[in-house]
Amino acid sequence: MNRIEQLKMSGLWRIAALALCTFHVLPAAAQQWPDKPVRVILSVPAGATPDFTARLIFPGLSQQLGVSLVADNRAGGGGVIGAEIASRAAPDGYTLFISSPGALTILPHLRKGLPYDTLRDFQPVSLISVGPFVLMAHPSVPAKNIQELIALAKAQPGKLNYASAGNGVANHLAGELFKQMAGVDIVHVPYKGAPQAVSDVLAGHMQLMFNSIAPIVPHIKSGKIRVLGVASAQRSPQMPELPTIAESGVPGFEAVNWFGMFAPAKTPRTIVNRVNAAVAGTIKSPEMQARFIALGADPVGSSVEEFTAYVRRDMEKYARIVKVSGARID
Repeated sequence: MNRIEQLKMSGLWRIAALALCTFHVLPAAAQQWPDKPVRVILSVPAGATPDFTARLIFPGLSQQLGVSLVADNRAGGGGVIGAEIASRAAPDGYTLFISSPGALTILPHLRKGLPYDTLRDFQPVSLISVGPFVLMAHPSVPAKNIQELIALAKAQPGKLNYASAGNGVANHLAGELFKQMAGVDIVHVPYKGAPQAVSDVLAGHMQLMFNSIAPIVPHIKSGKIRVLGVASAQRSPQMPELPTIAESGVPGFEAVNWFGMFAPAKTPRTIVNRVNAAVAGTIKSPEMQARFIALGADPVGSSVEEFTAYVRRDMEKYARIVKVSGARID
């Protein structure tokens, strides 16, 4: 073998050795994870109800992973600011992202030019919880259940109205989905936030609204609001006596506000699996389940595969709703 061939072979060996080292280093880094605090990006303001709900799992996760979790609240843009930061983070397991559907499965169909792609830039880790909407009505509405409401709406097309927290938000699209699946014509009236919308339903200025359970429980108990059905796939443990809309004449209907854990795309699967197991282990404790339910959320703790499929279905669902309804954002 001449000198040139020796150099070539030497170079090839160095390349092969480097590739072999790289192959071994990456899994080793993943196996040693975590050895420092993990940042969790939250796309909501600190102190808000969604922020408090998301942070419920922090102590349990910290205990199971053996390091502290640091909340990084990046509110604004309907969740887009936090989502963009999370999508651009290094996929090393030291940045996680807790999100609701708004930024990841709704806005992609309402806003062009988002700085991220939900399916390309994020790795779903676990569905933490779902917060089912209920369809509530002012007591003056002459319908005591979903079947009676559908009959009333079909007899008086365009006469009933429903309030929402704003154009393009989850409870607006829940109303549009109900209209599509029940085959009724109900007029949408957007507000600038849920509190004002709920107030106008309480006052009788508006007739219907999809809303989370927890904030309206006192009004339900006082008789100021009537709930006609829950929008989850199964009855909610918060109100087990309340039928689902799906079992009340609108098969397959589901409209919930969920919280899920994500990692940047290309995060090693060993790390993703460890976070998933930690989330599931935390959520399955009886104490944690009770705390979620008290806040109006049903705890889940899904597998990686289940949540990945869930996100895809959610995107497809909202794509259909937006297309058929022509929904727009302000």
